[in-house]
Amino acid sequence: MLHEKIAKMIDEQVNKEFYSAYLYLDFANYYADEGMDGFAHWYEVQAQEERDHAMMMRRYLIDNGVRVTSGAIAKPDKAFKTALDPLYAALEHEKYVTSLINGIYREAMAQQDYKTMQFLDWFIKEQGEEEKNAEDLIRKMKLFGSDAKGGLYALNQELAARVYTPSANAPAM
Repeated sequence: MLHEKIAKMIDEQVNKEFYSAYLYLDFANYYADEGMDGFAHWYEVQAQEERDHAMMMRRYLIDNGVRVTSGAIAKPDKAFKTALDPLYAALEHEKYVTSLINGIYREAMAQQDYKTMQFLDWFIKEQGEEEKNAEDLIRKMKLFGSDAKGGLYALNQELAARVYTPSANAPAM
């Protein structure tokens, strides 16, 4: 059985991961409204990843005898003025999620819960990738986004080609 505080933190993280999916769908909606279907698609795939993260954590709790609660998912409250705004918001959000995962890991370490630490190892690595992806998108948008005739179109096409592939070594859902 998981330590009560760790179980509560992971249960709360399930909700935050679903919020992340909801937030990224909101970004996708913004880009779809702007006619940037590639960007919209990229964030739709990102939303799927976040949903899967929530399901992995949910399964971990269930497999460890913890009843999962289903709290309300907060409404995204960001307003965007430029196509760069969601990209910056995504980086900020990923850094926040990283801090949450690190907090759960710290508590697992304090409780000497090695099983949870091992479970979270994948998420820590994933968060590093998520932050890098967010930084890369900002960098690409700054490089190519101002060239609406060619660069932005090419970047939009690149993002449209993203295919969701669940990680083979991810924790079970």
